[in-house]
Parts: sequence; C-alpha cells; structure tokens
Amino acid sequence: MTLDGISVQEAIDLAKKVVSEIEASDEQRLALETLIVLSSIMKDRISLNSTNSGKPPSTDETKGEGEKPDKPASSGKPAGGQKGHKGTQLEFVDPDEIINLKVDESEIKNGNYTGCGYVRRQVIDIKISRHVIEYRAETFKDESGRLISAMFPDNVSRPVQYGVSVKAHSVYMSQYQLVPYKRVAEHFNDNTNLNISTGSLYNFNQEAYELLAPFQKWLIDQQCQAKVLNADETGININGKLHWLHSLSNDKTTYCHPDEKRGSTAMDAMEVLPYFKGVLCHDHWKPYYKYACIHALCNAHHIRELKRAYEQDDQKWAKKVEELLKEMNKADCNAIRCS
Repeated sequence: MTLDGISVQEAIDLAKKVVSEIEASDEQRLALETLIVLSSIMKDRISLNSTNSGKPPSTDETKGEGEKPDKPASSGKPAGGQKGHKGTQLEFVDPDEIINLKVDESEIKNGNYTGCGYVRRQVIDIKISRHVIEYRAETFKDESGRLISAMFPDNVSRPVQYGVSVKAHSVYMSQYQLVPYKRVAEHFNDNTNLNISTGSLYNFNQEAYELLAPFQKWLIDQQCQAKVLNADETGININGKLHWLHSLSNDKTTYCHPDEKRGSTAMDAMEVLPYFKGVLCHDHWKPYYKYACIHALCNAHHIRELKRAYEQDDQKWAKKVEELLKEMNKADCNAIRCS
C-alpha cells in the first residue's frame, strides 16, 4: 500500500529498525513504538475492502487517478459460447398478423406464369398499448319497475378498475426489476396513457404479497425439510433506517426476510431454522450456532480472511491455504460436471 508515493509498510519497517537501534529513554521509546502500532492499525483499516474482510462491495473506494482497475480472475475458457452450450436463434412462429405482398406486374415479362406459393419473412415485435374491456350486463325491468341484470365476473367489482395484466406488469417491474414507483408510473403513462399513481402501485404490491401467502407457507415447508441451506444477512436501507435482509437459499428455493434485527430474533421470525435439521452453511456468525443442525462454514469468507492474513499480517501459510481451498473447489466442480 502506498500513500503519496510512499510505501506505508516499508516506512513502518524502517521506523521499527530505527527505534531498535537508537539510544532513547524508556518514555521516548514507548512513545515511538505506540506511534508505530497506531500507524499499523490505521494501515490495516484503510486496506480493508470486500475482498479481504466482511465489508460490502458498496463500501470499496474507487481506484485513484491513473490506477487501473483489478482484472477479474480468468476462467481459462475461450470467449463466447462454450462447447456443448445450446445456442438460441430466431425461428418462425405462428403470426398474429399477415401482410400479403403482390408481385409488381411491371416485373413480369410476357409468358405463362402459375402461382407456386410464397416466400415468407417475419418481423417479431411487441405492442405496448392500453387494452380496455367493457362488460355490458343485460338488464330487464319487470312490471313493478324492479331491475334484473346479468352477473358480472367475480373479478369485475367496480365501475372502472385496473386489470390483472396491469397489476402483474407493475409488480414485475417494481419487485423483480427493482424500478422505483415513480419510474414505473412514468412507464405506464408514457407507453399506455395510463395515469397510475404511486399509491396504486404500492397497493398492487400489497395485493400480490397477500396472494402469495400460500406460496410462503409452501416455501417455509420446503426449506424446513431441505438437506442444505445457505444463510446470510446484509444491511439494507428502508425509509432511511438500517434493516437487515436475511436470506436462506439452496439450488431450488430462496427466502428473503427484511427485519430491524440482525440476530436470532429475526431468524426465528422466518420460521425455518428452529425446525431445520440439515446442513446450514454460513459465515460462522455466533447466532447461527443456536440452531440444532449440522454447521458448515463458508469458504468465501475464509478466503477473505486468509487474504487479509497474508496481505496485511505477512502470514505466508495463509496464501497456501487459500490456494488449496480454490483447488479443492475447482476439483469438486469438475467432479460434479463429470457425474
């Protein structure tokens, strides 16, 4: 690590050497050694980032002027689609509209011609537009003036309302694509001339949440019975206040739960870990050990700590352990692909 062209570690090492060689009183020596220790602590703190600690990537500082960003580790594979990968290409589909093109008669020379079909080309496009369905319930009046009308469908309960497709599209954009409410509203207004308020968009999400209650119960049941789960928690901002997004996942399901608490109170609220008996992979944070399951420690976190050990504490063995873990992971991945 360098500051203004000066190697911080070399400066600290030089200071240590000088202090050990000069003649000084005990008070002077203690003061100098204290400054050296403080410099080492500050260097270590400045050097911490998402690759050698538990800090999130969002806290990493950008590279200074003239510094090149770190290149990602090469996978050793050639660029482009890999051998055995099934590619995709545009194919003919059943058309929604057909436009017949007539031959320009000026191009036809004298002679006898017979029709032999057509050559086709397709343009696959989309139409984003408002689509209004009006239900008209037939009505009769009896001799006493009493009205009898046909029944509207159960999902048509108001004189004017938004349809299921509008709601689903809104939920998809705000919850999956993470587009802010205001921009979702602008999308509907610009492309479909629907002036939907941000309050309505919120209500669509709330309705979707309530409809997903049976799915959440199914999800909890699936994870309680799973053989392996990965657990983690990360800080998020909700209305300007720090919350924690707890997650439980495996290759089939993912369950996220935001909470003001980070520990076991929030974990218990997810209603999975108190009943889980499989293998739980985590970052060896203490609250996870409360649960009576098999515990596996996350090697991604180990690698960060090992990197810090050899980068900042000059622990040579840590580099070798890091390389061993990566080699074991690569061998395990290759074994899975072969099987």
